[in-house]
Amino acid sequence: MKALWSGTISFALVAIPAKLYAATEEHAVRLHEIHVADNSRVEHRRFCRSEGREIPYEEVGRGWQTPDGRVVVLTDKDLAHLPLPTKRVAEVLGFVRGHDIDPISYGQPYYVGPDGPSADRPYTLLVEALARTGYVGVCKIAIRSRERVALLRPRHGLLICQTLLWQDELREPGDLAPSAPVTDRELEITELLMRELIGVELRELHDDYGHALKQLVTAKVSGGELVEPPTPAPLADLMAALEQSIRAARAERGDQPPTAPVAT
Repeated sequence: MKALWSGTISFALVAIPAKLYAATEEHAVRLHEIHVADNSRVEHRRFCRSEGREIPYEEVGRGWQTPDGRVVVLTDKDLAHLPLPTKRVAEVLGFVRGHDIDPISYGQPYYVGPDGPSADRPYTLLVEALARTGYVGVCKIAIRSRERVALLRPRHGLLICQTLLWQDELREPGDLAPSAPVTDRELEITELLMRELIGVELRELHDDYGHALKQLVTAKVSGGELVEPPTPAPLADLMAALEQSIRAARAERGDQPPTAPVAT
């Protein structure tokens, strides 16, 4: 794997030369943009407004616009000398319990690898200490021209750098939460249904969008028709829906017939 960041992870006086690698990759199915009149591909070009012409990539730079409208050009050399310590050092600011971090803040995960033999012992020490205590390290790090707050956490003997969103990047939900009251009986039967459905084998789950898209394309080419899966209609009676769901879950496991009464 190609390293995306190299530098030092430090906590107190302990320094660990390290490199970061992408821990995930998306396998998205991408559709082409086309001109619907003739099905030809659509291209996106770099266009200079002032000169009214398309320009090559070699003429594209980056700049910062000041409040008075002036544009300050920033070259790669300028950005390389950016006075930002986190470009090369991810200093642990402190340790917190992992469960105290709201998952809504989670960003991108990266594998952290030791950079050289001298990093092996302190790297292993930090991973083992985090695993034993349940703590995660909080640091700041600059990756791909952006500084992020991040967590250092253990996973299968490795160190993971999990970036987080800044607090001002989290949106308030407003009044999305409903205020409808529920009864104790409804809560009991819902908790019973949850216990019947405990356990999901994530390795067996797959993205079916690509398969469905191929079926759609095949049908369009052959002139056939697709049969869309039925949309389940919710039962008007909430308790009846919960009890029927429990019976169905038990029947699927083979515990008892779906017509058996639901007992708590």
